[in-house]
Amino acid sequence: MQNPLKENRKWLVVRERALVPAGARLRSWRDWIVANDPVYAAARRPGRAEKIAASVTLALIAAVLLFLAFFDWNLLRGPIGRWASERYDRQIELNGDLDVHLFSWTPSMQVRDVRIGGPDWARERDTLQVGDLQASVRLRSLFAGRIEMPRVAVARAEAVLISTEDGRRSWALNPDAPDTGEGLKLPPIQRLIIRDGRISLDEQGRNIRLEATVDAREGTDGEAGFRLEGEGTVNGTPLTVQVRGGPFLNVRRDRPYGFQAEVNGAGTRMVADGSITRPFDLGQFTAELSLRGRDLADVYLLTGITTPNTPPYRLEGRLTRDDARFTFADFSGRVGSSDLSGDLVVDKAGDRRRVEADLRSRLLDIDDLAAVLGAETRVTGGGDSRVSSGRPGRLLPDAPLNVERLRVMDGELRYRAARVKRNTLDVRQVDIGAQLKSGVLDLDPIAFTFNRGELRGTAKINATRDTPYSAVDLRLRGYPLESIIPARGGAPTVSGSALGRARLEGPGASIRDFAAGSKGTLSLVVPQGRMRAAFAELLGINATAGLFKLLGGDQSTSEIRCAVASFDVAGGTATARTFVIDTTPVLARGSGTIDLGSETMNLRIDGEAKEARLVHLWSPITVQGPLTRPQVGIEGGAVAGQLGLGAALGALISPLAALLPFVDPGLAEDANCGALISSAR
Repeated sequence: MQNPLKENRKWLVVRERALVPAGARLRSWRDWIVANDPVYAAARRPGRAEKIAASVTLALIAAVLLFLAFFDWNLLRGPIGRWASERYDRQIELNGDLDVHLFSWTPSMQVRDVRIGGPDWARERDTLQVGDLQASVRLRSLFAGRIEMPRVAVARAEAVLISTEDGRRSWALNPDAPDTGEGLKLPPIQRLIIRDGRISLDEQGRNIRLEATVDAREGTDGEAGFRLEGEGTVNGTPLTVQVRGGPFLNVRRDRPYGFQAEVNGAGTRMVADGSITRPFDLGQFTAELSLRGRDLADVYLLTGITTPNTPPYRLEGRLTRDDARFTFADFSGRVGSSDLSGDLVVDKAGDRRRVEADLRSRLLDIDDLAAVLGAETRVTGGGDSRVSSGRPGRLLPDAPLNVERLRVMDGELRYRAARVKRNTLDVRQVDIGAQLKSGVLDLDPIAFTFNRGELRGTAKINATRDTPYSAVDLRLRGYPLESIIPARGGAPTVSGSALGRARLEGPGASIRDFAAGSKGTLSLVVPQGRMRAAFAELLGINATAGLFKLLGGDQSTSEIRCAVASFDVAGGTATARTFVIDTTPVLARGSGTIDLGSETMNLRIDGEAKEARLVHLWSPITVQGPLTRPQVGIEGGAVAGQLGLGAALGALISPLAALLPFVDPGLAEDANCGALISSAR
């Protein structure tokens, strides 16, 4: 508890040291003014000149007030219109009566038949026509430096809003001013009435046409409140817009104004239920937003935000606007048969829009991710996504990349899938990062984690050209051969881990076009592994050894000392530079090409035994046809020649001599695996 005596002592010190000297100075200043200031002396004892001056001043004030009371304000319509037309470089006219009422605590004005023309490039339609406009302002707030409007009434207003592909906007009175992205800000209006309002929108960049009506009515019936309803088209498809709110009656700046909005168009439905934080400041609001549609890429047509292609989706979250910054926070939902959640921020960086997204999936269907790359997908009755190619037998999607959308914004994205549904590739986790700047898209990382091994790399897409130019560098580590070559008879055909790398670059609007025109290198390496002994023998066309083991159900394996396949790619054709499969019994060498554009292969494998074999067909194995269904066979011409030679020897020498062409002495040696692997990497 404080000591009262001590507090009183402090107050006495303050009074003696500060208040008493200040009071003395004020009295001294007052005495000097009384003794020396002529204005003060004249006011205390006015003479004849002072009385005349005061009378003239009062007469002038009275004359001004009488002039304002009886002035015909219509005389100012022409000067105001000419000044505004010159100021904003468009025709502005006040064609109807202009009435002003100044002598009130809420001065008001009324003007009829206002016309604001379009800019030079859009003069065929007026930007705004207003049949009747009434407005009042609160005088006491105006003296305090604030604008408050007790009432605004607008009747028979029609606005025509035109936006061109190059960014010009007919309603921008100062087109040279930078676009900050901030929303419309009006002074507080306590009562707003709009009757028979119309809005025509022509957004040429996204091909949007809209005709809407606007009304704001007072009352307590079902017709009271704010309504905006419109119909039109977006990119040739139907578009409807509805916005509703309560009556603008007793609206206060510190009380949020609730609204509901719904937009349907371009296969997308957007529903918002929220409030404007400070009424008439459209740059500040929050809303619960629901989105659903057939493809997230269609959202661009309604919002101008570039998003990837997806299967059908539904998302819900909280949308907040803070001037140019939009935040779609903590949203969640489904895309295809995968869950998706995260945060999305859209902001302005200079004159460009910037998007930042952090996206997550607890359980991803890998086919949903394929849709992002341009593959067509469908959702089955069981809720799973399936890739449905319009061209059967093809692996690479041919959906073109929309380069114009990549050029209009910048951004950064990170997507992570904690788990992946069971799939043929055995992908278990996904981690993808993307950065878009000035039309160049960098994908880093691209990471797929498998049950064993991973695929990781980067890609860059330069969309500043008419035809995008891309470069990819992908590395495969530790991928199991069992996932590449299926098992036969319940036992794996091969086992081991594969290493690989793809470095390709080239032009192309789609992945398929890129592959068809690419250049670079492809390589696949198996440092060591195991192969069914029967297939190892057949690799060298050792008929007796291979067939006997295969038909006898032999499950023994042979060592794969190494396998190396490296290709040089030019013009979309991969030509084998090194193709070696070295097993314990056979050394096989291959040659040929893979056409990445048509997704076909034409390979030839020649096998040599390392030990003597009785029946060996001196014929290469051929692998030909589509990548999805290659056909394995034997080159018939060599076998026919071998059979003919055997028949001739049997006829000329003896039946035993007929076997000589089929005997392989087994002179092949082990390959230099270290050198082969080093050259492939």
